[in-house]
Amino acid sequence: MQLSAIIEALLVASESPLAAEEIARLVRSRVAEAEDVRACETEDGNDPEAMPDWLAALAATSAEDVSGAITALNAHYQETGRAFTVLERAKGWKLYTRAEYGEFVRQMFPGRKPERLSGPAMETLAIIAYRQPITKAAIEAVRGVSCDGMVQKLLDRDLIRIGGRAELPGRPLLYETTDLFFEHFGIRTIDDLPNASELRRVKLPEAPEENPEQPEPEGENADPGAQPEPGTTQAESNSVPAEPDAAPAESDTTPEKKPAAPSATPEKPNTP
Repeated sequence: MQLSAIIEALLVASESPLAAEEIARLVRSRVAEAEDVRACETEDGNDPEAMPDWLAALAATSAEDVSGAITALNAHYQETGRAFTVLERAKGWKLYTRAEYGEFVRQMFPGRKPERLSGPAMETLAIIAYRQPITKAAIEAVRGVSCDGMVQKLLDRDLIRIGGRAELPGRPLLYETTDLFFEHFGIRTIDDLPNASELRRVKLPEAPEENPEQPEPEGENADPGAQPEPGTTQAESNSVPAEPDAAPAESDTTPEKKPAAPSATPEKPNTP
């Protein structure tokens, strides 16, 4: 029994991708199980059969051996014109149908139509992918426009997720890509993106500091000396009339004499 055939059986039986290290562990576990069975039979006084040479040879299977066997398996698929291949994604290896058979496979899911991302959504996703984890303010500093709707759309499609909070004032949320992003675009890591090493070193525009606006005072907390804006009435401006000045301090000098009160009888106007 060849290692490539064993790997093929594991990939077909598994619903989720398998890493090379996990496949190697499963193979070694089968060998260890066979050795335990032989040991138990020996303790019971029986003469167990010798372990097959091909099974004993798998006791030292490594992740490199698994990768080599998968390469040989894909070469065999290519030579025989099979409709599937083994591809490595972020979580490990998995069997996939070839792209040229996609139109036929899509007939099995008539209710699911391919959805394309808009240009602004792709720009937002690219910024997050290359510079993750990143805050929304930093994304907006690069794009120059608000990206609330684009970020929410990417969250709804499970292409990005919240990866924590930044150690910045206000503790803004950090966004990063998901496993579905890697699977959808057929990459294993961020380093597989085009020009990843160069673009990740480019200095991004700094996000402006957010200064919360001070609310305008109202009612009793209004500034007594505040003047209403031009074109507004005193009632429209929510300011309070200034209080009269405090009484002057007492002085040792004699206060000035107040002017006499006007006569109750009004003076007659001079006739021309």
